[in-house]
Amino acid sequence: MNTPRGVRRTDTRLSDGRELIYYDPSDAPARVPLEDTRGLPAPQPQVELRTDPLTGDVITYATHRNTRTYLPPADQCPLCASKPGNPTEIPDHDYNVAVFENRFPSFAGPGRTEVVCFTSDHNRSFTDLSQGQARLVVDTWADRTAELGARDDVELVFPFENRGREIGVTLSHPHGQIYAYPFLPPRMQNLLRQARKHQEVAGSNLFADVLAAERKEGTRVVAENGNWTAFVPEAARWPVEVHLYPHRQVGGIDELSVGERDDFAELYLDVLGRLDGLYGEPLPYIAAWHQAPVRIDRELGYLHLELLSIRRAKDKIKYLAGSESGMGAFISDTRPEDVAETLRKAGQ
Repeated sequence: MNTPRGVRRTDTRLSDGRELIYYDPSDAPARVPLEDTRGLPAPQPQVELRTDPLTGDVITYATHRNTRTYLPPADQCPLCASKPGNPTEIPDHDYNVAVFENRFPSFAGPGRTEVVCFTSDHNRSFTDLSQGQARLVVDTWADRTAELGARDDVELVFPFENRGREIGVTLSHPHGQIYAYPFLPPRMQNLLRQARKHQEVAGSNLFADVLAAERKEGTRVVAENGNWTAFVPEAARWPVEVHLYPHRQVGGIDELSVGERDDFAELYLDVLGRLDGLYGEPLPYIAAWHQAPVRIDRELGYLHLELLSIRRAKDKIKYLAGSESGMGAFISDTRPEDVAETLRKAGQ
């Protein structure tokens, strides 16, 4: 397998046949996978896709997910390394980054869903990772993007992380997921529609022009380095929203150069630290990678990461009420320029 330079990949299978992949630094000792002794039955996911005739949106029904593990105590966490009395999804004594097929997938047959465990340390978060550990996660995302994007049944590869109970997290171990959609989700379709219009009128890439405008204007820029800029978008929907863009247009994480991956890890950890500094405690957030579609309108896409939080004050949550839920028309209590200034000061 052609894994990124500096990374060792080790493939194995869990007792029910699901794939498990370890990602280690290339200078780490060679890993000999241990057997999953749980004897799990073969998964039988119940997934149905329906198209809403009013909007054209694809809705996924995955009723088996109602039985998934919900906020277990730390000593029963299924994402920790296995130990006596608690055999887990990762049948080894320790790991750096581990990826496995979700036991309760949102997609089955066409598409695929995976879990990405960022570290074996249950009590850490992505914010606590060293730059080297974060860089290993970036290489993992890149490898999964390339492999999943090569499948005939995948239209978009979407790595993301949900953090915090307010977001709806069911497992507190530091982890993210990857959805390899068998269709283009509504948001990506909307982004491509706007990008296509912009291309026809301006003759240039919409996302590249947005980035250039934000860097020139400057008031919403939170932080930047040689290859990336983090900014609060001019029309942010969420109380806290930060987008991270590479300075070069690429379609996917797997297309990033070594230097671009290094700089992303550095800037991302910086921004996450600023978010946690807002209220002096871990901020609930969603981190959503926006990659170009696998085959449709790929040239219109522009890789970037969108970070958002529903917390609008230390003790207040932004709920999607009538206007947002009923009509999709967001009304925000926070001004993007003020949020950007607060985040800039959080890093001082």
